[in-house]
Amino acid sequence: LVQGEDGKKFATRSGDTVKLKDLLNEAVRIAGDDLRSRPENENADDETIDNVAKIVGIGAVKYADLSMNRESNYRFSYERMLSLNGNTAPYMLYSYARICGIIRKASGQEVAESIQWPEASEIVITEDSELELIRNLVRLPDILNEVEQDLYPNRLCDFLFETSQKFNKFYENCSVNNAETPEIKASRLTLCTATAGTIRLVMNLLGIHVVERM
Repeated sequence: LVQGEDGKKFATRSGDTVKLKDLLNEAVRIAGDDLRSRPENENADDETIDNVAKIVGIGAVKYADLSMNRESNYRFSYERMLSLNGNTAPYMLYSYARICGIIRKASGQEVAESIQWPEASEIVITEDSELELIRNLVRLPDILNEVEQDLYPNRLCDFLFETSQKFNKFYENCSVNNAETPEIKASRLTLCTATAGTIRLVMNLLGIHVVERM
């Protein structure tokens, strides 16, 4: 059962069933308002903002539903599902966009161009957080097998959340652009690319597109 923030059955003020179209439109509107309020987007055109808002808003609703155990009730909250913190679609989309920014900066690519992913290089492990990220990424085949057998898509969402957390820890501890050697830089760029590919794949499996900028 989907509940409102008051814990009661989710419905309009008059008690009618909320239409999915209205729910999605409201999520897209809120996402658009948030994007337009950010200083980094002040020069972005309306078409770009609208396109990203549609992906974020609709993705947030999908993800919020799929991230919950299908046998449990959950409370519907626009604020929670559109948050950039926690196990939400915007958090995953932001993580993906952040990796795109890292790749662009490291390889001198223009923001306006579609990103070009670097070729894979040999992995050189110098920090524990690199190893933790790798160990998490290689769990994906097992997670997919579990979801196929048990039909609990929330496990994909849990895996995505763990992946984004592991990546953020890796990025905090391991400089990419200022890596100690060219070999270490290439290795870390490969980890960035692998993480982005994993996020993109799982989000697509959930029916959610990714964005290269937010």
